[in-house]
Amino acid sequence: MSDRINVMMPWLGREEEEALAEVIASGWVAQGPRVARFEREFASAVRSRYAVATTSCTTALHLALIVAGIREGDHVVIPSFSFIATTNAVRYVGAHPVFADVDPVTGNVTGDTVAAALTPRTRAVIAVDQGGVPVDLDDVRAVADPAGIVVIEDAACGAGSTLRGCPVGAGAEIAAWSFHPRKLLTTGEGGMLTTNHQSWAVRAAHLREHGMSVSAAERHASALPPAETYDEVGYNFRMTDLQAAVGIVQLGRLPEMVARRRRIAARYQAAVDGVHGLRAVTDPPHGTTNYQSFWVEVDDEYPTDREGLLEALAVADISARRGIMAAHRQAPYRHLTPPEGLPATERLTDRTLILPMFHHLSDANQDRVIDVLRDPVGGRR
Repeated sequence: MSDRINVMMPWLGREEEEALAEVIASGWVAQGPRVARFEREFASAVRSRYAVATTSCTTALHLALIVAGIREGDHVVIPSFSFIATTNAVRYVGAHPVFADVDPVTGNVTGDTVAAALTPRTRAVIAVDQGGVPVDLDDVRAVADPAGIVVIEDAACGAGSTLRGCPVGAGAEIAAWSFHPRKLLTTGEGGMLTTNHQSWAVRAAHLREHGMSVSAAERHASALPPAETYDEVGYNFRMTDLQAAVGIVQLGRLPEMVARRRRIAARYQAAVDGVHGLRAVTDPPHGTTNYQSFWVEVDDEYPTDREGLLEALAVADISARRGIMAAHRQAPYRHLTPPEGLPATERLTDRTLILPMFHHLSDANQDRVIDVLRDPVGGRR
């Protein structure tokens, strides 16, 4: 196992340990002052007015749909080419997912693919920064805004990516973020909702804590706390101060994380450039990616198919993953497949795989991966 190259590893160290120790010593480990600080610093980093920490990106998406006014029976246009949580969140509020195809190069929805999926009942669009590649939010909003359709950015993978020189999420009315260990910035589990609408932020913060009129932290701080009331059905979507303390340290590391990943990506891209039948993910014209995932597409000219390349990497003790799933192929959502299909989504799902990408991936280990990419058949022998 010592020679195994994992597909990802979080970058955590002594600073995170010290931050956790401080929280433990304080005696307050639930949602409290460190969550509030993490929210302020994250909002500033992504140039949003407000941030609300949650248990995951999924719960942030759930709250985003609620505060944006999406209700039972509304239609929400989303990519099938995304982790199933994107689709599940739509169902949590009783809305109807409508799948849009994606650009075959970036893997993201576009203004055109969204326009093709709109219905008279469409009330929202969820646009995903897939694998860290920034979605062209301006293009999508040019279609949605004139129709009064809210665009929610699923920026789960997007921390550190840019769109036209600004941080991903800066141009969104509302966005949801993930701090899962597969993302650059991790709190173990955790998420964030960001928005420029004060009323949406206030309601999201209210809903994440059971709809209580007085937060647990406020009650703890008062010797004689006021009686709390509950004016709507809420949820337990709270982040802990333990998680937030790690997040604060990780946020400070983010520029270095992105720079390192972009250097690793450049080495992969240079190597793949000379291999017939392989196409590597790259920056789109409208922004830069953080390379949360580095994927390649396997074409017919390559000596083997995607499954064969995965096998060759495994033989070399290198862990890789099949590309992004297609939600419309899963049992709960097959009946929602549009009659014309989703050809770009299906091609990318069938032909892409994710290569090892993490902060401390050495050049020597990356060269092991590159050797297999250049000679997958010889590698299996």
